Amino acid sequence: MWGKPTAYLATSPWSGLQRGVADEKREPLKSKDNKGLNSEQGCRKKKKVPGSNEKELTSEKLGVICPRTLPEAPLQRVIPASESLAKELSQAMLRMNMGLEREYAYDIFSSMMQKQHLYAFQAFDLPHSITPEMRALVIDWLVQVHDYFGLPDETLYLTVYLMNAYMKAGKVRILSLQLLGIACLFVACKVEVSTCPEPNKLCFMTQDSFSWKELLRMERKILTRLKFELHYANPVHLLHWMAEVAHSTLEVQYLARYFLELSLMEVDCVCFEPAQLALAALHLAQRLFLQERSTKEMSQEGSCKLYTYSESELSAVYPYMAKAALRGPNSPLRATFLKYSRPQKLCISTSFDITASESLSRCLGSPIS
Repeated sequence: MWGKPTAYLATSPWSGLQRGVADEKREPLKSKDNKGLNSEQGCRKKKKVPGSNEKELTSEKLGVICPRTLPEAPLQRVIPASESLAKELSQAMLRMNMGLEREYAYDIFSSMMQKQHLYAFQAFDLPHSITPEMRALVIDWLVQVHDYFGLPDETLYLTVYLMNAYMKAGKVRILSLQLLGIACLFVACKVEVSTCPEPNKLCFMTQDSFSWKELLRMERKILTRLKFELHYANPVHLLHWMAEVAHSTLEVQYLARYFLELSLMEVDCVCFEPAQLALAALHLAQRLFLQERSTKEMSQEGSCKLYTYSESELSAVYPYMAKAALRGPNSPLRATFLKYSRPQKLCISTSFDITASESLSRCLGSPIS
């Protein structure tokens, strides 16, 4: 263990500043004389005057969108049904020690793929007070805290997703960014694991910069702002499933997990669907390790029916993963690199296949110097 994982945030830009509370969007209170939409007179339907624009104005006030202005429906990933595909998914689930659910393997995977567009943040913009570097700094620290408590991988990905969703929904002050991160981890633990760290222990990880009362208050704000919508098609689940269907080796699976975790700190990756990130990480890992011919053929024959992303869609993800992997130990934020440099992770982040990889350098458009 690394001990108390606060080294990075101790030197962060907000370490010497007074703590703050995240901004919340509040509607102004209405007085008795304010006859808005909530008053009887405002709610009373008015007669339409011929030749007037009363209908259009009323529609604007009520937030009604005319059908001609509705945006196009997002692309849904439809998995073609076949007996062989259902059998492959069922066998993969059995190898993942999920034998009780194997009968519904195809239905589960198909449902997850059809809902992928719901978990990608289109046109994601950070709050004005938060920079991509600050966001990456907190996530790097969360990787250390997550690893310190020995939490499952699913918890880390859900934590980052909740952070992104909270920042997408409203403003966040820089002084409360660390509090937001640890509170999202607290919520994610309640969703993914049966037991979670106590609030006092989580606050201790912040060098007691926040009290347990502030942590619980931030938890309520997260649940309120996100309207208790905590469900997420976790990319690490999809990665495990895809790797099993492709019969990937253990080295390929660990390398793919390394690439996938590196993408968490890239703010530009939040616009990609979880399955798109998982498949890109798996394909990139397969390219580096050059598996045996039989395994590659099985991957192509089985997975081509399973994956619904084009090569151009996957190629859009490769540069972010390749750049982070090649940066490796030279990165100022290297919690993920150190995590995957251990023998338990096959020392995959220090593998010669990464540092001397021509595939990764081609993803960046320049040869390795």
